Formats: sequence, C-alpha cells, structure tokens
Amino acid sequence: MSKIRITKQFSFETGHALYGYDGKCKNVHGHSYKLSVTVVGKPISDSSNVKFGMVIDFSDLKKIVKDEIVDVFDHATVFNKNTPHVELAKELKDRGHSVLLVDYQPTSEMMVIDFSQKIRKRLPENIQLHSLKLQETDTSFAEWYASDN
Repeated sequence: MSKIRITKQFSFETGHALYGYDGKCKNVHGHSYKLSVTVVGKPISDSSNVKFGMVIDFSDLKKIVKDEIVDVFDHATVFNKNTPHVELAKELKDRGHSVLLVDYQPTSEMMVIDFSQKIRKRLPENIQLHSLKLQETDTSFAEWYASDN
C-alpha cells in the first residue's frame, strides 16, 4: 500500500526574548504561532481495525501535539536558561506567570528542532514525522524536514 502524508495544524500564543540579539526581538514580545505537523505512513489495511484506512487518527496526532507542544507553550514566555533572562523569568514566575526555561535561544528555528524531538518520541512505531512548519508571523516561518536530518 502507498505511503500517505497527513498534516494537522495548530495555533498557540507564546512570548519570548532573544538575549544578545541586535534587533527589536531582544525585547520581550509575543507571536501567534501556527504549527503544521506532517506525518507519513501507510493507511491501516486491517478492515477489522476501527482506524481502518487511516495513517493515524487526526485526534491521536492532536493529543500528542497538544500534550507536548500546545498545552506547554501556549500563553507562556520562553527564555534561554543560560542567559541573564533567568532573573526576569524568576520574577515573572513569582508573580504567577507561565515561564519556560529552555537550553536554546528561543528562535523559531530552535523551537522547531525541539518540537520535532518531542513529537517523534510519541509517535507510533509505524508513523514517521515528515516535517514541521512553525509560522511566527504571516510572512516568517521555520521548517524542519526529516529528510534533512
């Protein structure tokens, strides 16, 4: 049977700041991110399986991405934990804000790499992550492809 790619799209709001950056993004700001997740596999051929004809149930893919990405990053502020931003992060946390400290510069490029690792570890064995597209603005996005990695 043919391999098929399926894509599910997600959206979430996240703030971040790029420590040491030489432009406006050094300031704390946010984006309305759009994440497209594409997986590849063969549709289930067992007609007795309730998921017959599906590569993966869209709701199963949704659960994985929501658990690993959307529910974690939505309405949180992300800082690189290896910068002085940890002081600001502590202050925000102490005031009840959702803050994520990551071990990378929270650019779209680095976030999409992080997301690929989190999603791949949760996919069923017969399903491969094909690509991710993380859109930061209407005109700016980062893409990750398994074939490049």
